[in-house]
Amino acid sequence: MTISYEQDIVAWASEQARLIRAGRFELLDLAHIAEEIEDVGKSEQRELANRMALLLAHLLKWQYQPDRQGSSWKNTIREQRKALSRRLENTPSLKASLNDRGWWDDAWLDAREAADKETQLGFDIFPEACPWTSDEVLGDWLPGDSATLN
Repeated sequence: MTISYEQDIVAWASEQARLIRAGRFELLDLAHIAEEIEDVGKSEQRELANRMALLLAHLLKWQYQPDRQGSSWKNTIREQRKALSRRLENTPSLKASLNDRGWWDDAWLDAREAADKETQLGFDIFPEACPWTSDEVLGDWLPGDSATLN
């Protein structure tokens, strides 16, 4: 190993890939490779949570600011639902997050904070727990009435 992980991660990754392709497994930095593989999974989970929080924040804004509802919010809701659907389809193991109460609580807290910041209605106006099911959140539905996106 000539390039250390701490020294230059991009050069290190290129070197590790080259060593794998050359079959030089004895030279691999296995501890850091394992760490990076785990980080890929964590990155996917963070992406899912960030998209969910953005979607939930827009659903909150839709419900709590009906006078400001518009095509921009609808487009964001539609785009996030499509992106979440693609991510869940392409990485089926992420679906477990949708059944994880802690994951939902974190995404909901992020959504409430974002909605509070954007609306300035006050953090406590928004429910402490998400009032919607995952099917509703990911479906073709809008809160506050029986409207749909289509």
